[in-house]
Amino acid sequence: MKWLGGRQSDNVEDRRGLSGGKVAVGGGVIGIIILLLNVFGGENGQTIGNVLEQMQGGQQTQTEAAAPLSKEDEEMGNFVRVMLGYNEDTWTKIFAQHGMTYEKPKLVLFRGSVNTACGGASSASGPFYCPGDRKVYMDLAFFEELKTKFGAKGGDFAIAYVIAHEIGHHIQTLLGTSAKMRQEQEGKSEAEANKLSVALELQADFYAGVWAHDNEQYLEAGDIEEALSAANAVGDDAIQSKMQGHVVPDSFTHGSSEQRMYWFKKGFKTGDIKQGNTFDEIR
Repeated sequence: MKWLGGRQSDNVEDRRGLSGGKVAVGGGVIGIIILLLNVFGGENGQTIGNVLEQMQGGQQTQTEAAAPLSKEDEEMGNFVRVMLGYNEDTWTKIFAQHGMTYEKPKLVLFRGSVNTACGGASSASGPFYCPGDRKVYMDLAFFEELKTKFGAKGGDFAIAYVIAHEIGHHIQTLLGTSAKMRQEQEGKSEAEANKLSVALELQADFYAGVWAHDNEQYLEAGDIEEALSAANAVGDDAIQSKMQGHVVPDSFTHGSSEQRMYWFKKGFKTGDIKQGNTFDEIR
């Protein structure tokens, strides 16, 4: 993706050079399981630390001081700042077109572990959006995992897609979609509640596609394929097949690979936020 010389957002908090606090971290199989369960972890990371703590008997591990940032780290930080800037410009314009004001979120880069308004999280959580503080949290090491463990192509646009997806959850918070979804989940069976969760995630993929449509002038050959490869790798069916050898559709919370790719492509093709009613589509 073309990004050099682009406007860098000043809403990135780079904590990679800071030492982490105490958080239950999942290594080995536990870490991979949590990563798979929370990949593209949506708009609520509040249970991540709790799950890890329960699985590890509540053991707390002191994280090591982070290493100084390398030139590559600094370049990746600049890339993230430009991508956030592109998102800010797109959604400020779209909100204004609909008579609304866009409130810019923060994006936090961290290593190893991080404390959030949704609780403590480790890098095994994958990227996520916390509505409690309206911040996106990312450990960039995740993208190597996405490529080596999940078979995604990698590339800078895979990162751009994830950022846009998480910003999509911020859009849902601003529009009240997330709160309405949680209300609708009350009293529902687990399978029905999961369908609503899937719809929320697919809509975030749709919004990522809308963002890509608005920034098409910056795209390079292969960028969309990188995003689709990432979406395919983190579909619930792909994850369940890797983890347990079979697929249980009623347990999906993020959507199948096909669904995730479809909604990103629809957003990219239409560029129209009115076309993203995923909730009606899944009923």
